Amino acid sequence: MNGPLIPGIPGGPIPAPTTRPPRSAEPCTLVILGASGDLAHRKLVPALYNLAVDGALPSPFGVVGFSRTPYTDDAFRAELLESVSEHSRRRPLDRAVWDRFAKSVSYCAGDFSKRESYEQLRRCLEASEKATGTGGNRILYLATPPSVFPVILENLAASKLLTKTSAPWTRVVVEKPFGHDLASAQSLNRVVHGACDERQVYRIDHYLGKETVQNILALRFANSIFEPLLSRHFVDHVQITVAEELGVEGRGAYYEEAGVLRDMVQNHMMQLLTLTAMEPPVAFEADAVRDEKVKVLRAVCPIEPDEVGRSTVRGQYREGTIGGKPVPGYREEEGVARDSMTSTFVALSLRVESWRWAGVPFYLRTGKRLGRRLTEIAIHFRAVPHPLFGRGQDERPNVLILRIQPDEGIAIRFAAKVPGEAMQLREVTFDFRYGASFGEQPPEAYERLLLDCMLGDATLFTREDEVEASWKLMDPILQGWRDHPHVAPYEAGGWGPDEADELLARDGRVWRKP
Repeated sequence: MNGPLIPGIPGGPIPAPTTRPPRSAEPCTLVILGASGDLAHRKLVPALYNLAVDGALPSPFGVVGFSRTPYTDDAFRAELLESVSEHSRRRPLDRAVWDRFAKSVSYCAGDFSKRESYEQLRRCLEASEKATGTGGNRILYLATPPSVFPVILENLAASKLLTKTSAPWTRVVVEKPFGHDLASAQSLNRVVHGACDERQVYRIDHYLGKETVQNILALRFANSIFEPLLSRHFVDHVQITVAEELGVEGRGAYYEEAGVLRDMVQNHMMQLLTLTAMEPPVAFEADAVRDEKVKVLRAVCPIEPDEVGRSTVRGQYREGTIGGKPVPGYREEEGVARDSMTSTFVALSLRVESWRWAGVPFYLRTGKRLGRRLTEIAIHFRAVPHPLFGRGQDERPNVLILRIQPDEGIAIRFAAKVPGEAMQLREVTFDFRYGASFGEQPPEAYERLLLDCMLGDATLFTREDEVEASWKLMDPILQGWRDHPHVAPYEAGGWGPDEADELLARDGRVWRKP
């Protein structure tokens, strides 16, 4: 049976999508430390339920929740049922699947800072493993604030819940942020390695679990028509945009400490940069892919503190209008200081001095309260060398656009002749959209990443040297901002401060209109 037509290609049916290739994970128990928190309820447990619907969970499988909240097993399951009903992408809820899944769920209350709580967790975990028959393989998921990562890891190791043995295996999942600067990231890595080996650590960045982010690799390395063009010989510059309509949404206190560079650039945007600029790995496996990503980060020229005025722009949103509704400025948000200098927008001009990309600028911008929600990579090719069809006719360069969210897909902008006697050109777009072409909703990022962790596949997780290489690029910028604390205001609902436009205008370029 043929699939739907690709928009823009007459008579272009594609084969109907095949199901996900079967991958069988060994039986295991997932321990969620911080099980009463927002991450567990909004992302982790709905993802596990969706995997159960797909038949992708290992068999047998168990879940043990651990946090301060004094739940009974039944009360914990009841709350998770509400969360799954609200946040799962699979609706309505399949009650039969949920009931089977819920039987494997248990709960243990305890204090992360107290050693005796981990002895209680051990007893709960052993009881769960005996009931489910998972055989001792364990995933310890730290769904907690980063400030308690060290004490949790030290207590897990001291109580022998986390050991460096390989059979049965134990894996640790650590959520971002991985430190708040290079020194803290290195300190956290030392704590991690004091408790377990690097091969056991899965540093999770949910951006890498998005189907459209992974499709960057497929586009580049599975298509011979694209890969040769993505280099300094044909590309003029690259723009990476991550725009959010939302403000800080009650996270003002956190955002005051983090700011946009720590919250978005050091992790998510650096991932998009490395996938766009990396060389082909020798194999699609964890170390080969991550080796190439680290090489990109090491090739990025650091922005030194005295260069931040020329190569970076900081912004902070003031009151404005989003979707026709007035919204407050950042300084009016709960938990934000009235004289705050925290940046909610940043634009960067970076250079990747590798053989492939030397001389090609990478412009990054991200911010809150911008005109619309959008994540995309726009690769702008060089203009034609000679205006064969007259000035202004064919001077608009081709652009390859990778849309991460929303409207996930790939577009190519090029010139075509307008019908008629005159040689008149018009810009047109070839547009591939995931939803239209594959006819199914892609899995959530946490579904892919949780399954990969169960399988022991670390390809889409961040290695310690990648974390530290990224922080080495961020630290000088943060230092420069401390020395030169200028934050430009921008109106909510716009596209950042005027200085961001000037950043590109100095190079004779403009931001792509979303």
